[in-house]
Amino acid sequence: MLYSLLFSLRDVFSPLNVFRYITFRTAVAIMTAMLITFIFGPWVVGRLRRLSVTQQIRDDGPGTHAAKSGTPTMGGILIIGSVVLSVLLWGDLKNMYIWVMLLSLVGFGGIGLLDDYLKVVRKNHKGLRAWYKFGSQLLLALLIGVFLYMNPKDPYSDVLSIPFFKKWLFDLGWFYIPFSIVVIVGSSNAVNLTDGIDGLATGLVGIAVLANGALVYISGNKNLAQYLQVLYLPGTGELTVFCGALLGAALGFLWYNSYPADVFMGDVGSLGLGGALGTLAVITKHEIVLALVGGIFVIETLSVILQVASFKLTGKRIFKMAPIHHHFELKGWPEPKVIVRFWIVGIMLALLSLTTLKVR
Repeated sequence: MLYSLLFSLRDVFSPLNVFRYITFRTAVAIMTAMLITFIFGPWVVGRLRRLSVTQQIRDDGPGTHAAKSGTPTMGGILIIGSVVLSVLLWGDLKNMYIWVMLLSLVGFGGIGLLDDYLKVVRKNHKGLRAWYKFGSQLLLALLIGVFLYMNPKDPYSDVLSIPFFKKWLFDLGWFYIPFSIVVIVGSSNAVNLTDGIDGLATGLVGIAVLANGALVYISGNKNLAQYLQVLYLPGTGELTVFCGALLGAALGFLWYNSYPADVFMGDVGSLGLGGALGTLAVITKHEIVLALVGGIFVIETLSVILQVASFKLTGKRIFKMAPIHHHFELKGWPEPKVIVRFWIVGIMLALLSLTTLKVR
C-alpha cells in the first residue's frame, strides 16, 4: 500500500524512485517487521500473561523445563502480524505470489491458533483432533498446490528441479500437486516439531529464510538466473520482500524468545512459519533445496519417526527422547549449547544450499 503510494509520487520527488528496487524494499521490510515486534512485543507478552495464555510443560520432558511452566505462549501471533503488515506496506500487491504466501502464512497459522486455543485456553490438552488438524493442513496445501499447478504464467508449474544439475528437470504432470502437498504440510509440521526449546525454531527459520531470500531474488532476476543457469521464474523476485519481512519478524521475536524465553511462539507460529517456508519452496522450485537449507528440521522430524517406529517394532528407543534436541539435553548438554550448536549446523547447511547456484 505505502509502496504504491510513494512510488506513484516519483515524478514529483525523484528520490522516491528508489522504491522500484526490490532490494531496497526488502531492507525496509526487514526493519519494519523487526520494529513492529520490538514495539508490540512487551504488550503482547503482557497481554498473554494476563489472560493466562501460558505453556503447560510435559511431565516426561527434561527436568530443566519445569521452570518454563507458566511462560506465555501463542506469541506467533506477533510474528504473523508483523509479517503481514510489513508485506502489505512494502510489497507489490499486484503480484499474485505475495497473496499466495500470505494465504499460506495466515492459513497454517490459523490452524495452529485454533489448536493452541483449545489446548491453552479451553484446557483441552489434546488440542485440535489429529484428523481435523492434519486434514485442514492437507486441504489448505491442496488449494495452494492446485492454484500453482494451474498458473498459466509459470512455465515450470509441474516441473521438479534437481540442484547441482542444470538440465535435470522432471515433468511430474498432475503428480506435482500431491508432491507439493507433501512439501508444504511436511515443512509446516517439521518446524512445529523443532519448536521445543527457547529460540531454536525461531533462529533456524531466520537462517533458512535468509538463504531462501537469496535464492528467490536470483530466480526472479532474469540476468542473474541466466548467468547462474537456474530457472528464471517471472514475478517471484517480489517474494524477496516477503522473505525480508519474515526475517525481520523472526529476529525481532527472537529478542523475546531467546533463552530464557519470555514467550513461546506456539503452534500458531511454528505451523505458520513452516507452511510459509514450504510454499516458498514450491513456488520457486526449490523443494529439494529446502530439505538441505532446512536440514535441522528434517533431522528433527526423522528422529521422531525413527523413535516411534523403533519402539513399536522392537520395544526399544533409539534416542533418550525425541525430537532429537531433547536427546542432547538428556545427555547433559545445557539448553543454550544445544540451541547454538543447532544454529551453527543450520548456518552450514544454508551456506551449502547456496552452492547449488554455482555448482551446476
